[in-house]
Amino acid sequence: MSTCGFRVGTNLWRLRSALPRLLLGLGLLVGLQGPPCAAFYLPGLAPVNFCEADRETAACKSSIALFVNRLDSVESVLPYEYNTFDFCQDSEKKSPSENLGQVLFGEQITSSPYQFSFNKTETCVKVCVKSYDIANEDQMKKLAFLKKGIELSYQHHWIIDNMPVIWCRDMEDGQKYCTPGFPIGCFITEGGLSKDACVINSEFNKNNSFYLFNHVDITLTYHRESERNGGIARLVTARLDPKSYNRSDENHITCDGPPMEIPGEYTDKLNITYTYSVKFEENKRVKWASRWDYILESMPHTNIQWFSIMNSFFIVLFLSGMVATVILRTLYRDIIRYNQMTSSEEAQDEFGWKLVHGDVFRPPRYGMLLSVFLGQGIQVLIMTFITLFLACLGFLSASKRGALMTCAIVLWVLLGTPAGYVSAKMYKTFKGVNWNTNFLLTALLCPGIVVIDLFTMNIILWVEGSSAAISFGTLISILAVWFGISVPLTFFGAYFGSKKKFGSPVHINQIPRHVPLQTFSTKALFGIILGGILPFGCIFIQLFFILNSIWSHQIYFMFGFLFLVFIILLITCSEATVLLCYFHLCAEGSHLETQHPKFLLGASHISTLCLATTKIPDFQKDYHWWWRAFFTSSFTAVYFFMYAIYYFFTKLQITGMASTVLYFGYTMIMVLIFFLFTGTIGFFSCFWFVTKIYSVVKVD
Repeated sequence: MSTCGFRVGTNLWRLRSALPRLLLGLGLLVGLQGPPCAAFYLPGLAPVNFCEADRETAACKSSIALFVNRLDSVESVLPYEYNTFDFCQDSEKKSPSENLGQVLFGEQITSSPYQFSFNKTETCVKVCVKSYDIANEDQMKKLAFLKKGIELSYQHHWIIDNMPVIWCRDMEDGQKYCTPGFPIGCFITEGGLSKDACVINSEFNKNNSFYLFNHVDITLTYHRESERNGGIARLVTARLDPKSYNRSDENHITCDGPPMEIPGEYTDKLNITYTYSVKFEENKRVKWASRWDYILESMPHTNIQWFSIMNSFFIVLFLSGMVATVILRTLYRDIIRYNQMTSSEEAQDEFGWKLVHGDVFRPPRYGMLLSVFLGQGIQVLIMTFITLFLACLGFLSASKRGALMTCAIVLWVLLGTPAGYVSAKMYKTFKGVNWNTNFLLTALLCPGIVVIDLFTMNIILWVEGSSAAISFGTLISILAVWFGISVPLTFFGAYFGSKKKFGSPVHINQIPRHVPLQTFSTKALFGIILGGILPFGCIFIQLFFILNSIWSHQIYFMFGFLFLVFIILLITCSEATVLLCYFHLCAEGSHLETQHPKFLLGASHISTLCLATTKIPDFQKDYHWWWRAFFTSSFTAVYFFMYAIYYFFTKLQITGMASTVLYFGYTMIMVLIFFLFTGTIGFFSCFWFVTKIYSVVKVD
């Protein structure tokens, strides 16, 4: 390096070191000269300040609004809007703006008639009265739908200051069980079996009876800021306790008495009075920035899973290190031995993975389909990585409902360019010529399967009247984004990808090697089945939490660990595929001789596949590794699907054909996505590995 170059580098380093101080000084200068402004929090939402009604100002407010979300159930996949049930409704019906993720998930947040004033305790406040007359057919339909919701254990989901209101109850084993929702009521079967919440009250004991929770005791906890800020407060927790009271006198409402019972066969007029009580408590320890920590109490299996998660993490690290060490040691010996061959006779007597160097880069069958899968896999892989990374940083936290799905969809649309580029470049490497077909399949095949699946399930949701049904206008908008943005970007990437192919370090023979029938142990299916076990082993515990958040309506918060598991999954898929690919290529040797006994004794078990003292039969000469590499890691998706079936029958209580079809319909979309990006990881890892090992050996 010249002296001039060194001085330039030193000056650049000094400039780089001084840059933070320059930016800080510039920021202070702008801040002092600019007008005062309110601070904001990132990531997350800006806090809302509350104060008593007599101290209300523009900086703080006294009124607290309660919003209601859709109702869902662990026994049904069909969610319903709050107003679908005959509950007390807000006459104004103000709904906050919803993002794309909320629309696709069927969230229907709307205002409610429950209104509170900060730090004002209220008891037994009447909200509304609902009457049901047996002579009124419309009222009886509403009552029947309400009873059906109680029987299927549908739950309310209320929101105060953007926080979910949680319900905690004591279990028989002394532990506290919390959930971000509370049931409509509970049901006692004809056989006297108490379902769900009926166990919390001994008065819920009549057979074939429905008990409605028509009263809630709400407790709001706040953290008082310093008196310098005018004594403003911020809400940090929101809890409630559902109650059931049968009020005979609507003019003198009390919060006691027998429960609100609805017999299974009701033949009289029925009046239901909905009430609430609210109280406020100050908490000096929990601040606004940590207020979501109390949601951890709503995760019933969090504490007992940490040991299993860490145990799985260390097992995966150990296996990954072992696989990498074995492959590197064995490959190093192979390459040295191949390159030490000097005579022509030794060069002709090839063995091991070098034997198939003239066919290993021969284009595979169905190269068009493989290139399409790889393009879509790259698109999904980058989308997943960026989404999880942003969620890990907190930009897609639980406080921003629907942000995770919205981010994933936007990224998928914008990543059409790398999908088209990779697909076209691989197709050119496979010596393909049907470029129009390649482009159209890359842009339409896998997304088309997902859209058809979603449209089919959306028809079921329409028929069932679920709030999760996507409107026709939203469907048209999604199709417009797909064809108007994603497809042109895919064409743009395919245009540049078709200009250049991936290079091959060796020449391909004109006459392909004959590949006879294989034994069971050397067939592709055997290695593919084994290849998916290790990647699935590092994710199945995390998969339990993810499925719980989707189908059991738990809030998922471990994005940091999920991102770490995702990285481990990438490494494990890569190493497992490379290892099995190496076994596959080593099994091609058919002229091995016993000339290096010391080397054989010191080698690992993997070396015996390439350097065995006996000849390997001719029928093991199989050089077709392209599809095998893709399916080895993508077979993890099959284990994913098998676990989803196990989860459905052992962890869920879903009933009804519609809910079952919806469960497996959504599961198939997740399996397809998992299939694409895991297969892509394994393929490109093996492709890089094969290219490297054949580029460092001497081939005549």
